[in-house]
Amino acid sequence: MDPAAFVRDNTLISAPPLVPEIRLHLATEISPIWHAAEEVLARGAVPPPFWAFAWVGGQALARYLLDHPEQVAGRFVLDFGAGSGLVAIAAAKAAAARVLAADIDRFAAAAIAMNAAVNDVRVAVTTTELIDTVDEPWGVVTAGDVCYEQPMAERVTTWLRRLAQRGCLVLLGDPGRVYLPGDGLRECARYPVPTSRDLEGREIRDGVVWQMLPS
Repeated sequence: MDPAAFVRDNTLISAPPLVPEIRLHLATEISPIWHAAEEVLARGAVPPPFWAFAWVGGQALARYLLDHPEQVAGRFVLDFGAGSGLVAIAAAKAAAARVLAADIDRFAAAAIAMNAAVNDVRVAVTTTELIDTVDEPWGVVTAGDVCYEQPMAERVTTWLRRLAQRGCLVLLGDPGRVYLPGDGLRECARYPVPTSRDLEGREIRDGVVWQMLPS
């Protein structure tokens, strides 16, 4: 299965509600793309299509970067768990010197490359597992909606805390996921984000941008 073909065949180009400046290949409904992915997943080819949705935390992060370009302008930005590439694209639009979008899903990687092209920005993409890497020259690290599963959330936030201790600006976008750390965070911004009951269980959910503080 060609990842780019799967993205193209199962999405439409549209803008997330909180970030109308950016257009993405997004699923118009949850069930059809999930079923399509499950059918191919049965043949071992496609992980769940998290990249096909503009999640609340990612929308909040993207909005924050566009509204506060001084946070990333002229800096090397890593967007971890990039999904659709929404936050990475926002960083590029906010004049980041370099942007690297990281997602281990090769279908997400294809979507990110396609979405960057739609928005006429330059975003490098990697599927390398970067957790625990601390010797890279990133100045800013962003992560949206990564605290939904306990083992993953604990591993990621421990790593992000280490990056903050090394001087990185670490920004999390989160709508109140269960495994968001209870301390060591500073709220930077809060946005009411239109969403869907199918996706988030409600029609509006607060997306919060947090700065992770060194311990």
